[in-house]
Amino acid sequence: MSELNERTEKILRAIIQSYIDLNVPIGSYMVTRRFSFGLSPATIRNIMAALEELGYITQPYTSAGRVPTERGYKHYVDTLLKEYSLSMNKAIIHELFNRLHGIEIDLQRLINETSKTLSFFSSYLGIVTPPRAEDRTLKHIRVIKYTSNKALSILIFGDDTVKNRLIDLERVYTQRELDKITNYLNISFGGVSLSEVKDRVAYQLSRESIICDRLIAKSLMVCKELISMENEDILMEGLTGASNLPDFADINEIKDILKAIEDKHLMLKLLAQVDSSEGVQVFVGLENIIPSMKKLSMVVSTYTDGMDAHGTIGIIGPTRMNYKELIPIVDRTAKTLTKVLSESQ
Repeated sequence: MSELNERTEKILRAIIQSYIDLNVPIGSYMVTRRFSFGLSPATIRNIMAALEELGYITQPYTSAGRVPTERGYKHYVDTLLKEYSLSMNKAIIHELFNRLHGIEIDLQRLINETSKTLSFFSSYLGIVTPPRAEDRTLKHIRVIKYTSNKALSILIFGDDTVKNRLIDLERVYTQRELDKITNYLNISFGGVSLSEVKDRVAYQLSRESIICDRLIAKSLMVCKELISMENEDILMEGLTGASNLPDFADINEIKDILKAIEDKHLMLKLLAQVDSSEGVQVFVGLENIIPSMKKLSMVVSTYTDGMDAHGTIGIIGPTRMNYKELIPIVDRTAKTLTKVLSESQ
């Protein structure tokens, strides 16, 4: 049960939305001018003092108004997500669909356009990961000898998408040996999701001492290399400079943030926190994951490719972003992307 009553809740939301809109500490007189609560400034001051004591707002300096704390933002966002009475302008919905519809046959272009679209509508960093290969059903494997200890691996999935790369082999194989290995792998793992293939191979290799068949042993070792492909593709658009970052006093903070954003592994670590079953999720303050991004927040959701694979889309911007506008933008973009991809199957 919330520790805030209805009146206190309304004042908190008024303070946070005013701070988001104006980017100045919010005082009691400003609340009375912007909202028709029928309360005197003195009453609002008393409520603000109570909210400060509870840790939802703070006073940056003496005689100033109040600004939201991370706790205040989290409470505000949780309330928005629970109510979900958020709406979007129909013209924006129409433009969003037009931007993504019609290019579904080219997944890379579609993902790239989605990233640009999120950035365009939010003015912040748009992020998109393609559907995870691990979620897809494996249809066919092919391994082609490239050099003495390298081979070109080709994985074809149930939705006919293809992923390939060069892999290192622990010993020299002839093409004939590789063909025997891939024949075994196709018989054993065709029609199985890549994540399940990983589990099966890991389990069998853990019991390697009981594997007597040399072909199976070789096949498992080669398969381990094949499926080690991590989903490291990520597209980011819209934050090429510091103009849309929070109001930092220290240029070094801006440099640290930009450096973190450019680090693909850090960004994937950040997106790994997203639960594919939760719908729109908001992460207020990202310092627990990436310390240099403590003044940033992330609004994210997942989408599907019309089959079994999930990808992630979202917006990263200052903690003082307009969540009321951005939550429905991310939600609608995720649903539109799912619709476009589903219709292309």
